[in-house]
Amino acid sequence: MRIAITSNGPGELSGWVRPLVSALLRLAPDTGVSLFFVPDDYATGREPEVARRLFPGASVVPVKSYVRFALGAAVAEAPANADVVQYLGGDLMHARRVRARLRARGRSYKFANKRIAKEFDGAYAVDQKNALELQRAGFARERVDVIGNLAVDGALAEAAGEFATSPGDTVLAPGSILIMPGTRRHEVANLIPMFLQMAVRLRAARPDLSVAFAISPFTGEDEIARALARGGEYRNVWGTRGKVIAHGSGIALEAQSGGAPFPVVRDAMRHAAYAKLVVTLPGTKCIELAALGVPTIVCVPLNAPEGVVVNGPLQYIDRLPLAGTLLKRALVVAVDARFPMTAQPNIDAGAMLMPELRGTLMPGAIARRVAAYADDAAARERDGRLLAALYTGHAGAAERMARSLLEAYA
Repeated sequence: MRIAITSNGPGELSGWVRPLVSALLRLAPDTGVSLFFVPDDYATGREPEVARRLFPGASVVPVKSYVRFALGAAVAEAPANADVVQYLGGDLMHARRVRARLRARGRSYKFANKRIAKEFDGAYAVDQKNALELQRAGFARERVDVIGNLAVDGALAEAAGEFATSPGDTVLAPGSILIMPGTRRHEVANLIPMFLQMAVRLRAARPDLSVAFAISPFTGEDEIARALARGGEYRNVWGTRGKVIAHGSGIALEAQSGGAPFPVVRDAMRHAAYAKLVVTLPGTKCIELAALGVPTIVCVPLNAPEGVVVNGPLQYIDRLPLAGTLLKRALVVAVDARFPMTAQPNIDAGAMLMPELRGTLMPGAIARRVAAYADDAAARERDGRLLAALYTGHAGAAERMARSLLEAYA
């Protein structure tokens, strides 16, 4: 079977593409895989590089080549045809374009619209609620298969060491507090300095707590260094300056104020399974951490809302002269206020299983909340147990999707 997959950012590649392609190649090693990375504000630009390392036998089409391909040009990385195009992230229009260019059939996952429902064979759903959403988009009930959340398999497999280790990953002491500051440009630029300041405050108050950073393989050392040299793009993120230093086989973050450096690991889920707790942002990583039963504090900083990435053309509203920045701030704050919970596991459970800190966040206040949660073993045990149970039924989603695709198109 020849399968083409469209995707975009780090969450989709790690949480969706990685487990599915691994399952396909395990079940049918001769499967031809082509990965198309499409333009997207959430992407880091390093997705093709990571994909080539994970799947050296796959054809990888980076964004610039995809754009030329979409406009009708022949590109060396793209196949001449495929049996099926599987949507796994990005705007749906790109999956439609790849399907048309490769003269292939199509399948979607989690998202659809009327055109996709008309042109694609079917869709895979995360759960029954999602299946109803896909039916409302135009897919007949018999064309929707509920297979589960692929991100659960991605987390379980990474924790078990089934994927290739990222360069520079190191060994982390069990029981550490793990900080995952995000991969988007504004998150790297602002939240790494903010969380480094938080780590400094936490260490000063509680030197008995070990703290480390889990920074994605999609974030380069040069990006981290630039962020720390500046201490954040916005003054009111209250970040600290610092630098990146060599540390064992990897790197560490050293604050300008001095003190021992904080080690950095790259493959977060390999280490999160042994962490005392994790501090992170909303996103796919919350589902992955829940699948592993890791107690987690979710931060939603609105210190500089004008820097937040939002979907659609409103992302660029801050570029309007005079009032643009004020409008972007108001928009982001208003959207945030509409949602009582932001972490997907909390939304799915209808309960705050991952404590959320939202609004204008100060590093010292985050440090105090982290210390309190670290001291509350009963709460962490309860939350971890409930989180792990939340997605138990999703395990095996990647193999279910892979078998379905092989049966339909091989």
